[in-house]
Amino acid sequence: MQEIKINKILDGTLIREGGGVKLHRYLGADRTNDYEPILLFDYFDSNDPLDYMAGFPPHPHRGFETITYLFHGWITHEDNKGHKGVIGPGDVQWMTAGKGVIHSEMPSTDTGRLNGLQLWLNLPAAEKMRAPRYQEMSSDRLPLETHDSGVVIKVIAGATDQGTQSPIVDIATKPLFLDIHLPAASAFQQQLSSDYQAIVFIVSGAIEIEGQRVEQNKLVALTAGEILTLNAIESSQCLLIAATKLHEPVARYGPFVMNTQEEVMQAVDDFRNNKF
Repeated sequence: MQEIKINKILDGTLIREGGGVKLHRYLGADRTNDYEPILLFDYFDSNDPLDYMAGFPPHPHRGFETITYLFHGWITHEDNKGHKGVIGPGDVQWMTAGKGVIHSEMPSTDTGRLNGLQLWLNLPAAEKMRAPRYQEMSSDRLPLETHDSGVVIKVIAGATDQGTQSPIVDIATKPLFLDIHLPAASAFQQQLSSDYQAIVFIVSGAIEIEGQRVEQNKLVALTAGEILTLNAIESSQCLLIAATKLHEPVARYGPFVMNTQEEVMQAVDDFRNNKF
């Protein structure tokens, strides 16, 4: 099998988004879509409510999916279709925006630390105008896989090589999203499709991929290949995220991701005319 290697190691760019939330953007700042169907990767971590208390007031989305995964803190989601939910530590919300939704994401300010990420995954043209949908999973509904080495994998989407399967289903890009905890000197392997775009984010510690060291708060864009090996230099936590490349044109404008500029302009017009 062809070993997957490091293509590029990325640092996050500090920005403020929404109502002024402080975060680091690793993918999506330049909108070059080099890592499609992964369009955006934001990571936030602060003990200061002033960094996140303004949250993300109501805003629209069309044509893609947003995935929010928390390590610490709480976020309340609400949209214009009547859906409302709360996610907390270890929980995930998988929102398929489809043809359009207006929603807000407001952190709780009474828990101190807010720590987590938001990921955007593109939708293929055939599903961009599907009905919006949520899949919210509390931490206790996401399966854990434990290896003899002490490695523990939380399966947020997809399935491991040993067959541990996430309850999140029917995602167009057939994603794999694993939260991996590795004791020092342990290793983890996972097979990936050669047509996947894959990234690894180091939450804590340090790992090696094909002999190259990657430390905390770095994001790794991986090469194509068939098998990925992560070696823990020290006790580490990392996220492995991969999804099938769509090989379709991408047209983006703010919270709208379509295939052509004409479709983007239609999305803007529909939003302005209250058609979401």
